[in-house]
Amino acid sequence: MHILLTNDDGVDAPGLLALAQAMRRLADVTVLAPDHNWSASGHVKTLHRPLRVRATALADGSPAMTTDGAPSDCVALAILGLVERPIDMVISGINPHANVGHDVTYSGTVTAAMEAAISGLPAMAVSLDSAEVPSSAEAYRTAAEIARLLAERVLRHRLPPAVLLNINVPLRTRDELRGIALTRQGLRVYRDALVRREDPRGRPYYWIGGEAPTGILDQGTDLWALSEGWVSVTPLQLDLTAYPALDSLSALTLPI
Repeated sequence: MHILLTNDDGVDAPGLLALAQAMRRLADVTVLAPDHNWSASGHVKTLHRPLRVRATALADGSPAMTTDGAPSDCVALAILGLVERPIDMVISGINPHANVGHDVTYSGTVTAAMEAAISGLPAMAVSLDSAEVPSSAEAYRTAAEIARLLAERVLRHRLPPAVLLNINVPLRTRDELRGIALTRQGLRVYRDALVRREDPRGRPYYWIGGEAPTGILDQGTDLWALSEGWVSVTPLQLDLTAYPALDSLSALTLPI
């Protein structure tokens, strides 16, 4: 089997190293990741400039490739022919913070996996529920082992068409985890605030700041599962149609 790995934190991120080391026990691995951090980049497709790719190495000396493109560009480049060997699965991560609720629309980690699902490949996005950014690969070991376990099961049992898995792992040892829970997206509560400042010439500039987001801990959601010590596995679909709204919005189709 052949697995493509990418992330949105950059090719030097310790979460990617931990993921690569775990996945090599399951399959042959190709790493193609951005050359800098693309967190909260969303689903990007670079069409207005050329993309550069160069060879590099992870911290353990294993080969990798890096590009100045976005996480989803990494997946597209590989699938479209940059990587000649057929790819059996794409895994994106390990992100240092959880990607839950509406985070999935912002997350470069998740949207890289979406790019793979668009091309019909099984895909997983893996994130660690950590308040800080762990600086060593060791902190990601448990999440990496869970990712390997789930990847093995996905390769054996497959996923429905156009479905990817969004996986979030509590910052605990494997013995401390309660298990794996299939979940739905929860409700993130964002506390964003606009911060206005001025440069030395008196011209205004802006930051989107505010307190860290929280969430509603409804049972069965990704947020609830993490709070209870479960690994959250949320199947996401590419079809964003709000089917229950089709009937309620039928008045919009009245004659004009």
